Amino acid sequence: MSVYDPKGNGKDRAVEQVQFIEAAPPEHLRAVVHRFLDLRTDGALAQDYRFHALPDACTYVVFDQIAPEVCGVTRLRASSEELNLGRAFHFTNIRFLPGVWQGAYGLGQVGAAYEGALPLRAVNARMAGLSFEDKQAVLAEFVDTLVAQGLVVANPVTERIFARIDDIFSVADMAEVAGLSPRQLQRVLKSTTGFSPHDFFKILRLQQSLGGEPSLSYADQSHFIRSFRQATGYTPGQYARKFDV
Repeated sequence: MSVYDPKGNGKDRAVEQVQFIEAAPPEHLRAVVHRFLDLRTDGALAQDYRFHALPDACTYVVFDQIAPEVCGVTRLRASSEELNLGRAFHFTNIRFLPGVWQGAYGLGQVGAAYEGALPLRAVNARMAGLSFEDKQAVLAEFVDTLVAQGLVVANPVTERIFARIDDIFSVADMAEVAGLSPRQLQRVLKSTTGFSPHDFFKILRLQQSLGGEPSLSYADQSHFIRSFRQATGYTPGQYARKFDV
């Protein structure tokens, strides 16, 4: 079972009315799904809300619960993004583990109607008015369908990497843990995650630092601060003052 536990977002400390809930998937889906997510406002905010999405190499299926036609499949680059979600919103998402999604990206997303072949609109409509707990059953059923169709497949290479993530301090370590040559690792990661080994390694190090002790993944403090700022746009101190992770 994967031990990768990405911190996918930063919540602005100054905005109390934004609720963010995560839930683990059923046991049989934990090789492909990291979490089911719900992000919503309690009433209209006084100003637009900027959501800080951290790079985690995961694929997200996003459902807009206010505008059911708006949904899609997305993945971040190796740096963070700040999204303006406006003053009232409600999104329910699936966060898939890196390397398991086999389908297309970028169809729909925040603010755009979905026009692809997946039944995303139908799934979104089924969740209308449900509690987050009840939505999870709908989402799990949808993932079961994706698995049966081969659109979501467990990734043995990333599973081996995650199982020994604390032993990885370089791309060479990653290749050794995966049991692949550097060239094979390049090909497998690029085709399954969309990232080069170097970018994938940077994302893993950032996520490790968010989960605890930076020295687990960075050679020294100045390197950690520089790398963190490149990935997020903030120093670690600035980020901690502005966001809850």
